[in-house]
Amino acid sequence: MDSDVRTGSDRRPWREPLIAPSLASGDLARLADEARIVTGGSDRGADWLHVDVMDGHFVPNITFGLPVVRSLARHTSLPLDCHLMIEDPDRWAVDYAEAGAYNVSVHVEATGDPIALAGRLRAAGARAGLAFAPHIPLEPHLGTLAHFDTLLVMSVPPGFNGQRFIPEMLHKVRVARRLVDAGELDVLIEVDGGVNLGTIGAAAAAGADCFVAGTAVYGTNDPARAVRLLRAKARAAYEGG
Repeated sequence: MDSDVRTGSDRRPWREPLIAPSLASGDLARLADEARIVTGGSDRGADWLHVDVMDGHFVPNITFGLPVVRSLARHTSLPLDCHLMIEDPDRWAVDYAEAGAYNVSVHVEATGDPIALAGRLRAAGARAGLAFAPHIPLEPHLGTLAHFDTLLVMSVPPGFNGQRFIPEMLHKVRVARRLVDAGELDVLIEVDGGVNLGTIGAAAAAGADCFVAGTAVYGTNDPARAVRLLRAKARAAYEGG
């Protein structure tokens, strides 16, 4: 569900910014409703629905699991963007693809054979994403990243909602953007963590394509409007405004 590629003021190709509200910041007793309110009607709504899967081992918290993803896939038209913060994703990730996830991202340090896993995810019908926590450098893994569809740059440590954006993580976005623009990588660049109206402009200017926003969407009185405002802010940054 990628948007059309367009050309920015610097003549580089840019995708229309994608906004992925993070369901973990919504009302967990009303997940289908929380998905519905950001879907959009006559106006464009969210592009993806971000689903944080935490197992209590790879990260301390526990959130959603496979049964929730299966149910969500039946109750929303939004592509499910599953971010697996779990141990042994080699064993579990394909199940999320088969459950209906559109994009499944695994952490580079958690998987034993990321290239093989990327192939299995694609064979199951999903995009394959590779996630980088703040402490994991990007450059040593560029060869692996070439086998993936999505790069997920975490701009906060994994495992907790509502953390403050770490601007130094935009270095990874800039490196990836240069490689994508040069034709050396073919990935969609996603930023996750602390994204709000005050930070999305910097992430967009650095070259991100997709923006995960939790509290900045579900912590407002009008989540659908929050999605529109975030997209407008990112679009303005693409245009140099």
